[in-house]
Amino acid sequence: MSHEIEEKETEILVNFKIPWSDLENDFNESVKKASKNVSVKGFRKGHVPVDVASSQVDKPQILAEIVNIELTKKYNEIAKEGNYKFAGSPEVQVKKIAEGNEVEVDMTISLIPEINLPKDWKKIIKEINKENAKENTEIKDSDVDNELKKLAESRVELKEVDRKARKGDAVKIDFTVKKEGVVIEGGTSKKHTIVLGSGTFIPGFEDKVIGMQKDDEKVFELEFPKDYHAKHLAGSKATFEVKLIVVEERIIPKVDDDFAKTLGKDIKGLNDLKKNMREGMQKEREDQLIEKKRTSILETLIEKMDVKVPKNMIQEELDVMVSEMEQQLQMSGVALDDHLEKIGKNRNDLQKDWTPQATNRIVGSLIITKLGEELKIEVKTEEIETEMNKVLAKYKGMEDMESNIDTQRLYNYTKMTMLNKKTFDEIISY
Repeated sequence: MSHEIEEKETEILVNFKIPWSDLENDFNESVKKASKNVSVKGFRKGHVPVDVASSQVDKPQILAEIVNIELTKKYNEIAKEGNYKFAGSPEVQVKKIAEGNEVEVDMTISLIPEINLPKDWKKIIKEINKENAKENTEIKDSDVDNELKKLAESRVELKEVDRKARKGDAVKIDFTVKKEGVVIEGGTSKKHTIVLGSGTFIPGFEDKVIGMQKDDEKVFELEFPKDYHAKHLAGSKATFEVKLIVVEERIIPKVDDDFAKTLGKDIKGLNDLKKNMREGMQKEREDQLIEKKRTSILETLIEKMDVKVPKNMIQEELDVMVSEMEQQLQMSGVALDDHLEKIGKNRNDLQKDWTPQATNRIVGSLIITKLGEELKIEVKTEEIETEMNKVLAKYKGMEDMESNIDTQRLYNYTKMTMLNKKTFDEIISY
């Protein structure tokens, strides 16, 4: 097999030519092997004449598979010999392929971009760390009290009452929204629960419901905000028809020792609960500061660099981002396409909007790797294996999961994650 390489800024173009003599033996052996499994009417399986059996074999498919094996070997050799770092899967164009003839294939292979950090990168990081060091991470008593208030509100009890609805009550309503006399999409709901004063609906809606009683009906007109997520409704007027089904008073539990004890058998009282909450909030705030440093460092370095990122790397990152969003929405019981329809977008719009972010995520990842190389960060094999064993232990006894785990891929992912963490632990201490 011969090949020619043309190097470009973000990729290499490789032209492969494979003479039939390089493929003939493997091809004939594969055809012979496949022929043994051929069934032909009038012959017993395994006793079909060779010329008849071979005519029933999908020879083009066999040839394609053999060529793919040869190209894969050469692909890896080129990467090693040329010291290339390939990004993602190559784009393959078969120009000529036929039994008994030379095969010609073009392959476009994207390259992971080489980056050079700014000469003053250490100074940049130190300045960012110094600026963030001024941030106060102290947890005040008022912070704990506010969290306790939220916690108590999350355990509210509802009691049906026969009176006019007040701010703070939970109400169930039937409503219909019309624009120019036509019900808008998604503009009808039955026994919909809202907390009056929560700001869940557009401005003015909840104020109109306050003062209504069970079985009251009301019709009123409101204007959607100019920045409303559904662009076809933004700034336009609509008519709302509302019927109040039930008024429920929200009874928030008193924050005291008895309340604290309901939150865990190890909590002895309110002071104990406050102590636990303070420690958790302190850890969360410190983690937030670390993340803020991390983001500031990456954003600053990204702005100072001009990196050409291959299209396929960006597309792969976009696919990951869309998948992440889809999983998050599924946890809330919402389908991605339904969400996109609601905000007036489609998947292509989403990817177009996210392309700059995807590009920055890739460049950020390359920067972290480069910083690790500059700082000579290393992770020992035994450290990686220890972390891998923690993951594998979760699937112990789950035969389906255990058999499907790609240990090499898990090893590489674990190594990368640990290297990144060690790198950031190092730079945020500057």
